[in-house]
Amino acid sequence: MNVAASNIANVQTTGPLPASGASTSAGAGSSGIAPTFPAAYVPLRVDQVSQSSGSTPGGTIATVSTVSPSYIAQSDPSAPFANQDGLVAAPNVDLASEFVELATAKYSFIANAKVIQAYSETTDSLLDIKT
Repeated sequence: MNVAASNIANVQTTGPLPASGASTSAGAGSSGIAPTFPAAYVPLRVDQVSQSSGSTPGGTIATVSTVSPSYIAQSDPSAPFANQDGLVAAPNVDLASEFVELATAKYSFIANAKVIQAYSETTDSLLDIKT
């Protein structure tokens, strides 16, 4: 949920295009003060990897990695870091997919909580039988 929420919150966090050179340092003979702008937000994604091999078979593990390509060129000529064509780097975030990820995470949590609840109820029943 954290990854999807972060991607949604930063969907409009743009920055200079990496090839535009907007964040390079000042050259010789200049005043020495060059404007630097933060890079565009780099979106993340979560992948579920099967744990079917190894010492504990079954289950999955979540791995977080960056989305590739991490940005798309977007027109915003009013941005101070826009290149000569008026383009900036915008995070490569698909809002529809992010909301699907949030819903999936919600229902996965609910399903896992039900498994724990069923285990607890079964254990309680077994303890009642023994006494």
